[in-house]
Amino acid sequence: MSDFLEYETEEELIEEQDSGVWLSVGDLMSGLLMFFALLFIAVSAQLVRYEEIIKTLPERIINAIEEKIGDKGNLTREEKTGDITLPNEILFDEGSYQLKPQGRSFLKEFIPAFSETIFADDLISSQVSLIIIEGHTSSKGSEKDNMELSFKRALAVTEYINSIEFPDKDKFKQKLLAAGRGEISANQEFDSPDDRKVVFRFQFKRKDLEGIFNQKVNN
Repeated sequence: MSDFLEYETEEELIEEQDSGVWLSVGDLMSGLLMFFALLFIAVSAQLVRYEEIIKTLPERIINAIEEKIGDKGNLTREEKTGDITLPNEILFDEGSYQLKPQGRSFLKEFIPAFSETIFADDLISSQVSLIIIEGHTSSKGSEKDNMELSFKRALAVTEYINSIEFPDKDKFKQKLLAAGRGEISANQEFDSPDDRKVVFRFQFKRKDLEGIFNQKVNN
């Protein structure tokens, strides 16, 4: 009764109680707004880091490999796609899919360095869904023979990887895919040695803002 006497009417008491409720709701909404603002900032920062890593990954791998083994294989990197190319002469003789001793020696150094770079960062390893080992040939010979040869070369590299030991080998193998391109990308006007190659190509997972946002909220 004493609380009610502080107000001239019952209506004033009700208005005061309602204002207290709305004040609490307002505080709650302000807190939620701050939470989502901080969450958005965190997500945006992660996206920037993700995009930067994806953009620089091939260069980081090339640099790491060259630090460990030097430029023994004359590796090249395609600026637009990030593909890493191994010239065919270090791996195979012309027309053959049997790895040369020089090629085995090179892969024994190249693959561990390649794998280490990928699995050194959890974000990198989680976003690389496939490592495609892609065989290519020149336009010399029939299209059918070139397609078969290119695939057998990619398969020979993959099988040799199975025979060597290095950290994270099992996880690395799970991402491998052997593929043959034959002469599809070759110069059709003449037989170019540069078209004979093995390409290591990445396939990345796609993670948009909504996906990262949902992952943050669920965690």
